Amino acid sequence: MLLLGSAVNCLAIIAGSFSGIVLRNITEQTKDTVTKGISLGVIALAIQMSLQASSFIIIIISICLGGMIGEFLKIEDSMTRLGLFLENRFARGNNNFAEGFVTATLIYVIGSMGIIGAIESGVSGNHQTLFTKAVMDGFMSIMLTASLGIGVLFSAFPVLIYQGAITIFASFIVRYLPPELLDSLMNEISAIGGLMILAIGLNVMKLTKIRVSNYLPGILVLIIIMVVQYFYF
Repeated sequence: MLLLGSAVNCLAIIAGSFSGIVLRNITEQTKDTVTKGISLGVIALAIQMSLQASSFIIIIISICLGGMIGEFLKIEDSMTRLGLFLENRFARGNNNFAEGFVTATLIYVIGSMGIIGAIESGVSGNHQTLFTKAVMDGFMSIMLTASLGIGVLFSAFPVLIYQGAITIFASFIVRYLPPELLDSLMNEISAIGGLMILAIGLNVMKLTKIRVSNYLPGILVLIIIMVVQYFYF
């Protein structure tokens, strides 16, 4: 099922939101413990993904060039400004529903893990990254709903639409690639995605403050390098 990963992610947010309604009195210490537990799982997944690379030289070149492009385009800053705009526009005053909806949507949608996972789902049918994101978002929705209310639940639907659209687009593009190139691309995309997800895990653990979104152009750089290498070398 093409959209299985996105659908599971959506359902996890809904389930977590209902749980958050029941578990209203979650302590800050519990939130911190759960969040760090999620981070450990994300780091383990990232290491597993990054080890799939057949050429770390290409991965390093792609992520460095992608980071330079991302910094030039200020992708991370643009995402932050978008988040602040939406929060100021829709989450003003005491409207807890709007605040919960916007805050949760920003957390679940604006990030690299959903993009990487959606691409993997569309290209190879591998939903592991989105399943992991579903676990993260599910636990996060418990904590957000306990704090901000039922509006968090409705953030599940933008997540489904956003990730689903990327998955469908990726599945369309993949039809025009030779099977040998596709296999190589998926290994390398998983590897570079693993490095980005590792950075997310370290950020959530508050060990680093890596501007992960600025590395996203690295995926495009990687694809270009792999295609040129396949057809011309």
